[in-house]
Amino acid sequence: MQVLKGKPRDLGDGLMVSRVLPQIERRSIGPFVFFDHLGPTEFQAGIGMDVRPHPHIGLATVTYLFEGTIDHRDSLGSFQRIAPGEVNWMTAGRGIVHSERTGADVRSNAHRIHGVQSWVGLPVKDEETEPSFQHVGTGALPSLTIDGVQLRVIAGTAFGKTAPVNVFSDIFYVDAEFGAGRTLRFDEPYPERAVFVAEGEIVIGGERVQTGEIAMLRDGAVTLSAEGPARILLLGGAPLDGQRHMWWNFVSSSKERIEQAKADWTAQRLGAVPGESEFIPLPK
Repeated sequence: MQVLKGKPRDLGDGLMVSRVLPQIERRSIGPFVFFDHLGPTEFQAGIGMDVRPHPHIGLATVTYLFEGTIDHRDSLGSFQRIAPGEVNWMTAGRGIVHSERTGADVRSNAHRIHGVQSWVGLPVKDEETEPSFQHVGTGALPSLTIDGVQLRVIAGTAFGKTAPVNVFSDIFYVDAEFGAGRTLRFDEPYPERAVFVAEGEIVIGGERVQTGEIAMLRDGAVTLSAEGPARILLLGGAPLDGQRHMWWNFVSSSKERIEQAKADWTAQRLGAVPGESEFIPLPK
C-alpha cells in the first residue's frame, strides 16, 4: 500500500497548508489532480484567510470544511459562505476568477479553520465548458451510518448514495467519522481509490495511516479500523482521459492552452471578482 505524507508550508499568519497531491510519487487519484489539507489553524482576533482573486482553467475546485468558514466570491458574481459539512464546487472550464477570505464578522473574534481543497480535472470534451458555481448544503448531502461509522457523500456515488453535485466523470468523495473501535468495510469498485486521514489514525491491513497522510487502496474489499476517534476522506474514481499538464492554477490536456491562459491572465482577460480590485499576479 502506497502511503504519502503531505508537504507542509506556511502561507502567513500561521495558516498551514499541506500539499498532498500532486507529488513525484503520485500525480493524481482518479480525476483528483490536486489535494491540499488546510489547517487546522487557530487565528487570533483580527487575523484570517485572505486569498486574493486568482484564475483557474480546465478543472473544478472543491472546498470542504471540518471547522470554520470561508467566503467565496467569483467572476460570475457568486458569493457564498461555506460552513462545515457543505460543498462548494466551482467549475472553471474555459476560465474563472475567484477569491477566498475570512469574513469580517468571523475575524473579529478568535477562530479556527480546518478543511480540504481539491481540484478535479475535467474530461477533454469539458475542459472549455462554461464556468459555473454550485453550493450544496449539509442537509442536501446523502448521509448514512454503517456499523457506527457516520458517512456523508460529498460528490459522486458511494455506499449506494449519490450526492446532488453536478460532476463530469466517475468519481466518489466521502467524509467518514469513526468512533473509537469502529470498523468500516469499503468495497466500491472504482479503478483508483484512496483514503486521506484528516484527524486521528486508521489501520488498513495492519498498516497505520496517520493524520495528514493519504493511502492508495488495493483493489477489492478493504477494512478500515480506528482504535480511537478518527475522521477520513475516501476519494477517487476513474482516471482522466489522457495526460494533464498543470502550471500554477491551470490544468489542461494542452500545453498551448496553458500558455494562452498565462497570456490571458497577464492581460486581465479572464474576468474579475466584483468589488475586488487586487489580484494575484502571474508567477515568474
